[in-house]
Amino acid sequence: MGLVAEFKIYCDALPLVGAVAAVPEARMILNLQYNHGKRPLFLITVTGGSEQTLETALTDTYDVGDWTQIGQASDTRRYQIQPALSFEEQLGDDIDDLAGLEELATADAFIDRIKVEPDGWRQTGWFADREEFSKFSSFWQHNAEFQLDRLNQDETPEPPGEGLTNRQYEALRIAYERGYFEIPRQVSLEEIASELGITASSVTERLRRAQTQLIEETVATTWPTLPESTQ
Repeated sequence: MGLVAEFKIYCDALPLVGAVAAVPEARMILNLQYNHGKRPLFLITVTGGSEQTLETALTDTYDVGDWTQIGQASDTRRYQIQPALSFEEQLGDDIDDLAGLEELATADAFIDRIKVEPDGWRQTGWFADREEFSKFSSFWQHNAEFQLDRLNQDETPEPPGEGLTNRQYEALRIAYERGYFEIPRQVSLEEIASELGITASSVTERLRRAQTQLIEETVATTWPTLPESTQ
């Protein structure tokens, strides 16, 4: 039975971490094209943040070679980047087990989402079984700092919003299942709080933070830019 994992690798030496650290308010999603030898092309989608500051960071960052902006829609930009270093060269000073790093490339796994953050990579990956996931997680636990956020069977629906904490997700799930969002409401905040074992004010805070995160990840990133005359 396959597994879907969401996790964070804390490692300043990972590609593009330095660039996004210069624009921490930007959201950067990285895709790798592995048909370019030892230096796969980086395709990044960046939303928010200063375009000029980001592009200056891409120019100045040691691990970025040539880069080209290939598209823009509102405050979302897409870039193609030629890395200046192979993964071995990039991580060689920070990771002792380079042979283990090479073995990860042949693991029965598929990393389908990489969010570059100022202190590492947040990833979502599919793994053939628990043994394959254990190889992956063990490597990063020994060579960096590894934080597992979620591990599900592959047939389990992925919870909405990669940025939700487990507590926010649980509060949102219970509120929805008990009818809190129905009209009229079928349950009170106090009843949800009792089920979660927290106060009503804590439930309110978790629901608001969860809803804000979902809006930022869905509506806010795709909201059309209106002409000035209509705003």
